[in-house]
Amino acid sequence: MPQFELSNFLPQLFWLAIFFAILYFAVVRPTLPKLGRVMDARETQVTGDLDTAAKAKAEADRMATEYDEGVATAQNDARTRIVEAQSRAARHLEGKLAESNAAIHARTDAAEANIAAARKQAMGEIETVAAEAAGDIVEKLTGARPDPTRTQDAARAALV
Repeated sequence: MPQFELSNFLPQLFWLAIFFAILYFAVVRPTLPKLGRVMDARETQVTGDLDTAAKAKAEADRMATEYDEGVATAQNDARTRIVEAQSRAARHLEGKLAESNAAIHARTDAAEANIAAARKQAMGEIETVAAEAAGDIVEKLTGARPDPTRTQDAARAALV
């Protein structure tokens, strides 16, 4: 192999050093600072983006907490209003029931008074009919008509 011959080794080493120097000073040396600036810029941007994301997350968490508190407050207000409405409706219903009960009691009392009057009238008529029937029976049996007040008293005593 010609690379390993000593006569060719030193000139190859010399040309290797020259090409390495050219490559280093022509390509790598100007590129490294640019690459460093790009990496620094990206690191700064990523750090800024992470800070912005952390701030946005904190703001979103705060907004979520406020929203949850608002929902809880609205639910409590709604429950309070429902309880108030139920109590108002119950009071209104109790008032209506009291009015209805009073009207029913008044009608019942009037109906009982009417029934008592009708009963008294019917009993009076029954007493009269019974007294006349008793008088007719006694007259048929004895031939003499009894005193109407006596037959009336006897019929009243028998019906009571």
